[in-house]
Amino acid sequence: MKTNELRKLTTEELNKKIADCKEELFNLRMQKATGMLEKPSRIRELRKTVARINTILKEREEG
Repeated sequence: MKTNELRKLTTEELNKKIADCKEELFNLRMQKATGMLEKPSRIRELRKTVARINTILKEREEG
């Protein structure tokens, strides 16, 4: 998801999005451990998305 799209969401929606991403990240790690992972780049993508959301939330707290 693009940063501009994330900035349009409310704080509650961002928190929900983080929870969803972390859950998917956990499932992908489990797939990796069992050798069933089809798209390894998705893990990196999700980690970056979570970081982007955390950055936006931090900006909102300070600003």
